[in-house]
Amino acid sequence: MSGRIFFLALATVAMLVMPVLALAETATVEILGVQFPKEKVIDGKTLRLNGVGFLKRFGIVKVYAVGLYLEQPSKDAETIITSQQMKYVLTHYLTSKATAQKLKEGFIELIGEANPPALVTANRKDIDTFASWFDKDMAPGLTSETLYVPGKGLTLTWQGQVKGTIPGETFAAMYYRYNVGVKADKTVGDGLLGL
Repeated sequence: MSGRIFFLALATVAMLVMPVLALAETATVEILGVQFPKEKVIDGKTLRLNGVGFLKRFGIVKVYAVGLYLEQPSKDAETIITSQQMKYVLTHYLTSKATAQKLKEGFIELIGEANPPALVTANRKDIDTFASWFDKDMAPGLTSETLYVPGKGLTLTWQGQVKGTIPGETFAAMYYRYNVGVKADKTVGDGLLGL
């Protein structure tokens, strides 16, 4: 009889614990060992995780894992690039080889390749300003964040420090084209689109 009571008590505990575990399993998405919460509340608005991606170099060096959060999730790159909604990108760095200089040069090169040449030329000052805010080397555990707020612009937070905001929507669209456009890195772009 005592064995039966013990079994029933154990079953009851298991039933109580299982929903908690199920909730914990669905509260985040993991990629390359980094946990991304499925939702983030920013300035009173709930943004949902649209997708996660990662960047590797030379096929072996894990540079970063990245997540894109939107008010209105979408799998359409053009919608993400041009939509006037709050957008947030969280990047977790995974290597100490991501020096400030390499990140600046890589960003300038890739945003240039991802956007039409005339647009790049017209917005060269904003590109250079944004890249100049990459002023500290990255290392495992460090992050960068970008937040687009309609009517305000794109703000960069580097290693927890707000660096500045590029006003307007033009540069922000260029930035999201660099992340999810047709010329974006495939593992980053497809991941952020949730494909």
